Amino acid sequence: MKSGVARVVVVLLGAVLAGGVSTVGAQTPAGDCRVIDDFSNAKVGEFPTNWKVREDAGKEVYAVKEEDGKRFLHAHAKNLGLQAAREYEWDLKQYPVLAWSWRAVEFPRGANEKDGPNDSAVAVYMLGPYSRVLGFKSVKYIWSENVPEGTRLSSSRGRTQVRVLDSGTDRRGQWVEHRVNVRDDYLKYFDEKDVPKAAGIAVLTDSDDTKSSAQGDYASFRVCKE
Repeated sequence: MKSGVARVVVVLLGAVLAGGVSTVGAQTPAGDCRVIDDFSNAKVGEFPTNWKVREDAGKEVYAVKEEDGKRFLHAHAKNLGLQAAREYEWDLKQYPVLAWSWRAVEFPRGANEKDGPNDSAVAVYMLGPYSRVLGFKSVKYIWSENVPEGTRLSSSRGRTQVRVLDSGTDRRGQWVEHRVNVRDDYLKYFDEKDVPKAAGIAVLTDSDDTKSSAQGDYASFRVCKE
């Protein structure tokens, strides 16, 4: 079983403890949303400099691409399972919605996040409170080839709560936009009343459990008001 967001703890911990994360107040508002990253300032063909990976091998998985003027983070994992994380602290009370678009390009062969090898073409994490002993609490959203939409799962000894946001292959190769109330999901899934402060986001396209290949794309990460 994967270690979940424990793999991004190392790259985020220093910035979180030092207060060196990008804050929502530092971004230019676009209506009721603020941009985390749209990759507009990243170099095409390279790993984005404001993202981090636990191992250098992760920089071979993720690279910025551009199609028809749209920039996005492309992931191609060959028998690998490494997240890329973006440090970004924001107030979930004021901005409870996490918005992004993703595209499943290649599903890991034989994956089943519920009952089999736990690999996904695309996955997005909201990183919450951090414990030195246990790591981050997080809510993870996935696009599964086989597990039904709406299914709830758990990993990392319960510290990662998973929701299947998209399911199936009908929209493979198509961009899908999402706006998710991550504040409400966090409070519900962890059965808590106090709203935490978000520490950042992470993405994961992985194929290490299936010993196969997976590809997906991510774009336009924003935090929004309700």
